[in-house]
Amino acid sequence: MTSSGFSPNLWNDLTNILQYDFMRHAFEAGTIVAIVAGIIGYFVVIRRLSFAAHALSHSGFAGAAAAVLIGLNPITGLLAFTSAGALAMAALGRKAASRDVEVGTVLAFMLGLGVLFISLYKGYATEAYSILFGQILGISRGNVVVTLITGVIVLLAVLISYRRLLFTSLDEDVAEAKGVSTLGMNVLFMLLLALAVSISVQVVGVLLIFALMVTPAAIADRLATRPTQAIAISSLIALLATWIGLFISYYSPYPVSFFITSIVFVLYLLVRVRDLLKR
Repeated sequence: MTSSGFSPNLWNDLTNILQYDFMRHAFEAGTIVAIVAGIIGYFVVIRRLSFAAHALSHSGFAGAAAAVLIGLNPITGLLAFTSAGALAMAALGRKAASRDVEVGTVLAFMLGLGVLFISLYKGYATEAYSILFGQILGISRGNVVVTLITGVIVLLAVLISYRRLLFTSLDEDVAEAKGVSTLGMNVLFMLLLALAVSISVQVVGVLLIFALMVTPAAIADRLATRPTQAIAISSLIALLATWIGLFISYYSPYPVSFFITSIVFVLYLLVRVRDLLKR
């Protein structure tokens, strides 16, 4: 969307923006998604599951296409297919060493399904295609509620299982020797990742999921010395990138996802340059 441009009073600009329902919905959903993506993203990074997050986002596209085909809300298909894909990845790839192959297998299958569903649909599948690049400015009040419920479920599950989840993320073998069910924790985490991906693609889309799910956590991992500190930094970066991206996009003809991805990418480059200078 475009407008006359920023004014010296940015707070007044923000107040004007929030007069519109679609912008309020975008900020509400974006806030929830950024916090969830920042937290789950930290575990994605330390578990080396960036490829899995990418694969689940493509599973979500197949689900959205299937939902459009049978006349359902795309987010319903997103949740269903990402959950099914997560269970398949967790069951097939129990150890990190073999997980990439299993993830790639599930990814290929889900992409094939997505192509099939889109080809079967006779209308113009705008909703399904918008999943590829994000649709946060078109999110409905109902989807905000679904996003909130999903986000609360993910956050509660992480809070309850935090110690075991962190233990198995840092060292699967030692955790298993101590009696922690690594398979159970892997399944739980993959399901939480599926839920987080499902709501995140509304903001940045299938093709740009790394922007919120991986890059802020990768930055935080280089800045923080403790897991809780890294999680807080990751969530804060994702949150600020989303808010700033939404704010700028209101005054620009370019998509929100472009600004969000650009902000986190520049921050990542700055952190890498800082590390090089320190060496």
